[in-house]
Amino acid sequence: MSTGVIKKVAGPLVIAEGMRECNMFDVVHVSKMNLVGEVIEMHGDLASIQVYEETSGLGPGEPVVSTGNQLSVELGPGLIESIYDGIQRPLDDIMKVSGNNLSRGISVPALKRDKIWQFKATAKVGDRVQGGDTIGTVQETEIVLHKIMVPAGVSGIIKDIQSGEFTVTDTVATVEDENGNTHELTLMQKWPVRIGRPYKQKLSPDMPLITGQRVIDTLFPIAKGGVASVPGPFGSGKTVVQHQLAKWAEADIVVYIGCGERGNEMTDVLNEFPELIDPKTGHSLMERTVLIANTSDMPVAAREASIYTGITIAEYFRDMGYSVALMADSTSRWAEALREMSGRLEEMPGEEGYPAYLGSRLAQFYERAGRVITLGSKDQEGSLSVIGAVSPPGGDISEPVSQATLRIVKVFWGLDAGLAYKRHFPAVNWLTSYSLYVDTMANWYKENVADDWMDLRARVMHLLQEESELEEIVKLVGMDALSKTDRLKLEAARSIREDFLHQNAFHETDTYSTLKKQYRMMELVLAYFDKTTAALDKGANLDAMINMPIRERIGRFKYVKEDEIDKNFGDILYNLDVDIDDIIKKGDE
Repeated sequence: MSTGVIKKVAGPLVIAEGMRECNMFDVVHVSKMNLVGEVIEMHGDLASIQVYEETSGLGPGEPVVSTGNQLSVELGPGLIESIYDGIQRPLDDIMKVSGNNLSRGISVPALKRDKIWQFKATAKVGDRVQGGDTIGTVQETEIVLHKIMVPAGVSGIIKDIQSGEFTVTDTVATVEDENGNTHELTLMQKWPVRIGRPYKQKLSPDMPLITGQRVIDTLFPIAKGGVASVPGPFGSGKTVVQHQLAKWAEADIVVYIGCGERGNEMTDVLNEFPELIDPKTGHSLMERTVLIANTSDMPVAAREASIYTGITIAEYFRDMGYSVALMADSTSRWAEALREMSGRLEEMPGEEGYPAYLGSRLAQFYERAGRVITLGSKDQEGSLSVIGAVSPPGGDISEPVSQATLRIVKVFWGLDAGLAYKRHFPAVNWLTSYSLYVDTMANWYKENVADDWMDLRARVMHLLQEESELEEIVKLVGMDALSKTDRLKLEAARSIREDFLHQNAFHETDTYSTLKKQYRMMELVLAYFDKTTAALDKGANLDAMINMPIRERIGRFKYVKEDEIDKNFGDILYNLDVDIDDIIKKGDE
């Protein structure tokens, strides 16, 4: 252990001398208050330390002690339903010890040491195991079976294993390696947060993460193990989009990081998540969720660590073979923490004062996502999908954090304040958003939904783009300048916007759409457009076709329950043909 003394204090940055034996990213305890910090720069025997707690009252000459370990998280039963701060201190346990305000220097273990867990061994004495193999399970919540795995780097023969009731620190098994060394395995393991957990192989992102949100699944899908960015100005619905994804996305585990967000927004999340009913199980959504709350009034350095804490916990559940969705809200606040620490270190600033390594740090974070074959003797698949909210100042996505993020992520859901003010939710702008996973997932949609899914999607996108061009003409010279076919294009695009893309998060049926329903909705809108366009050549009256009563049924198709989709679909198509034939006959008369 290396011991030094404080030489200088500058906000969350402390410079200590006499730290020659220290290593980069070592965790240190600062002053007699035992404040937690991390070494982020070394100059001879001078160490620059970012302190994860308030540094007011510190002065030169106070002791600094290195632990010799990197910043790590505790991984084991008890993670689910927990609420942590940025360095994995359990906020509910701290409240019991120190009241409503966080006391400085307080040390509470991340996983409860006194809680008894029922461990059920699945391996037996004599089995050969390696890192990533499951040796037993713990039923953590009613819906999450926590797999106890052999830590990475440990392999050998199981000499002793037993089922029963244990705390997270009790030895449940012993493994003897080839050299005769004995490793005691507990329900808990530790992992440094800045190093990605290992896996065997990364798989191609060719399978969608189905969210039930039509604008996402149909137009801008995200792959399982993919990365997406949700930039948007204040009030455009970033948090609601993330709530919907947490609730409906095909993920077994949700990790939600509130990084530098307003305290009242985080309070809403903490209050709402326990009340949200998980549609898959009927239990509280919290029973498969880990929350990391690092509000804007908490020390800025801990904000920088919270992202890594969250993604390490997410990787741990991925290694069990689960599909994990991580929501980071928002990476802009994390980048601001980087900027502040960089400024205090007197590094050369990059664009808008952000450090020159902003892009590489963002890339290191997002690249830890993926669909992988996990470690272990059995080839099991796990996935970690990352959705990061970006809060550009004034909604200007030309600023450095948004631009650096767009260079890394493959899905961009651009939220539009104009759509939000028109009460169009989700307020995803279909003209600026994109997904680069579409082509790699085309075969999956053909095999699992319909052969012509990609064709219908392309036609829907084309109609929306044509509508934008036609609206420019209408603004200049008026609606009368358009041909009858163009007027029908505008009507079809309006149906896509108002009926297909607009989705009510608070309606019990419309809040989630299956891919089958999304496909049928596209078919109906395009059938209306194709049949009315063909009818124009036969002399049908344009206004009569625009005002057909059947259009209301097409619009209300999104409220049809799943078991009634086929019946309603056939009924609407039949009535559409009848109505158009009637209009053509009246035109002939």
